[in-house]
Amino acid sequence: MRSPSFKPTLPRKPPFSTQTTIQNHSDVCSPSPETRFISLIHVSETTCHLKQTHAQITLHGLSQNSHVITQLISTCSLFKSIDYALSIFRHSREPNLFIFNSLIRALSDNACFAGSISHFSLMLRLSIRPDRLTFPFVLKSAASLSEYGLGGALHASIVRLGLELDSFVRTSLANMYVKFGFLDHALQLFEETPDRNKAENVLLWNVLINGCCKVGDLEMASKLFEAMPDRRSIGSWNSLINGFLQKGDVERAMVLFDRMPEKNVISWTTMVAGFSQNGDYQRALSTFYRMLDEGVKPNDYTVISALSACARIGALDAGIQIHEYVLGNGFRINRDLGNALVDMYSKCGEIECASRVFCQIKEKDLLTWSVMISGWATHGCCGEALRCFEEMKSAGIYPDEVVFLAVLMACSHSGLVDQGLHVFNSMCFDYSITPTVKHYTCIVDLFVRAGHLEEALKFIESMPIEPDFVIWGTLFCACRAHKNIEMAELASKRLLQLEPKHPGSYVFLSNIYAGAKRWEDVEKVRNAMKIRGIDKPPGWSFIEVGGHVHRFTASDQAHTCAEEIYRKLGEITACARAQGYMPDTDWVLHNIEEEEKEDALGSHSEKLALAFGLVSTSSPAVIRIVKNLRVCGDCHSLMKHVSKISQRDIVLRDIKRFHHFKDGACTCMDYW
Repeated sequence: MRSPSFKPTLPRKPPFSTQTTIQNHSDVCSPSPETRFISLIHVSETTCHLKQTHAQITLHGLSQNSHVITQLISTCSLFKSIDYALSIFRHSREPNLFIFNSLIRALSDNACFAGSISHFSLMLRLSIRPDRLTFPFVLKSAASLSEYGLGGALHASIVRLGLELDSFVRTSLANMYVKFGFLDHALQLFEETPDRNKAENVLLWNVLINGCCKVGDLEMASKLFEAMPDRRSIGSWNSLINGFLQKGDVERAMVLFDRMPEKNVISWTTMVAGFSQNGDYQRALSTFYRMLDEGVKPNDYTVISALSACARIGALDAGIQIHEYVLGNGFRINRDLGNALVDMYSKCGEIECASRVFCQIKEKDLLTWSVMISGWATHGCCGEALRCFEEMKSAGIYPDEVVFLAVLMACSHSGLVDQGLHVFNSMCFDYSITPTVKHYTCIVDLFVRAGHLEEALKFIESMPIEPDFVIWGTLFCACRAHKNIEMAELASKRLLQLEPKHPGSYVFLSNIYAGAKRWEDVEKVRNAMKIRGIDKPPGWSFIEVGGHVHRFTASDQAHTCAEEIYRKLGEITACARAQGYMPDTDWVLHNIEEEEKEDALGSHSEKLALAFGLVSTSSPAVIRIVKNLRVCGDCHSLMKHVSKISQRDIVLRDIKRFHHFKDGACTCMDYW
């Protein structure tokens, strides 16, 4: 066993013994001081209250009572006051099995795994024999520290002491082997368990189902689940449902969820989080609302998962409703909830609301600052991002590579080349943070957005790490905007060498050739895609209206309001033409007639979402659209004109940044 980083201290032994308290005859029927003080320990609400009770315990001469000490240590664990628990233990003159068990459990429950193991070793050195309540928490600590050798030694000790058939110990052993990745050992334990169908062994079944799900063996997990006796717990159902969700099998998870005889908050949270993690954000939100309708109160993690779904699809109305629910139902806006709210408001286009929530978070951590800085950056608010970055450093928070990435992105979106290079150098030399490929990509983006393509290429060639697909793709995209075909062909060759089946490199190259009207080359690229079976990823756009999220794809005819949408799109395009808008057909790849090109442009998903927003809402409601790809130049141009014609604010979030259209202008200043 490797030597633990946490070393226990032997309890001090004072030179005198505590005087025994003698009860009065009249107090025989009253609760004993021990009982009374244990009750006071249990009703303590804070560590401060607990210390006050402890002071009274000492005054009444009960500071060495093992029952009292055990309860004090256990309650310290609940308050996460491990240093105080250790102090109580060190002042215990003769710690017994119960005191050691309470401390080992407290250390394990608070992730002080090395301390838990070292106090177990101390217990053995003091010749105190462990029991069935000792081993589960030592096994948990060994598993958390990946102490394989210790795990085997503990198993041997359990057998030697005759505790291997205890259901609590056996379940903990199986769980340890699952965490080690030794599923075969856990299954062997399970197979060798007599009377495993008894009620007390239901946790053992759950551990095995969990273990099978963890390694992706869902067929074995399902077999175990179906073979379980009638005592399947909610935990059994939750484990298997989570396994299917982690594997991406959302439909089988949903079938199981609907079969459940009863559901708890964990069941609902598993589904909400699972839908969100699998990209089904609309079902994540509908499941969250269904949960509320059925009278189940969500926990913090449920709310955070629902807010994450809102953030991904720009569902601001739903996000606001969830925020109002949180405020009206006794939730404390802690750091995790606060971070989720800042992220939601930021990604739904309400950066000022995000900033207000950010200011209300009392204890900000690195993630809090990172989310806020990233929010300012994606909204093109470079000054605010840099100011926030300086405030973070002044607050004593040490920036990491994620924060620097956000600051570099802010500089890139605002064209601040010198400022961005200064930040990059500061990261390397002032903070000794080694740049990752993402940081190098940001610097390339910084150069190319400002039109410095030659500097970008020199920077790529001088990088100490091998440039990846994204870096060459960043240069490649810029080549189209600046019509640099020679450099585009160089970048394209690199892209195809790195990922010959990635559709992006073919699409980008087609764009370049189409812009130069080299139609034969366009066809060659398209034929190469067909031969290799490569398809361009479909574009889609989300828009939230009346609390419901609507999804559009290019040339979409599936929406119930399709006829009205296309009619409105025709109207706004005609009005925009009267104001000087001309469809930019360079964004169409095919060598077809101009009229056909305009038709192809007119059915982009973001335009359909815009038209739907106009027919479904009235002024002054803001139209908010989320696009999964980068917005094309023609759609960007049309939205500027429409914002002026309709006198409506339009907020579009694409894969790169936010575009706020108002009175015919965009906050990106056409720099995106």
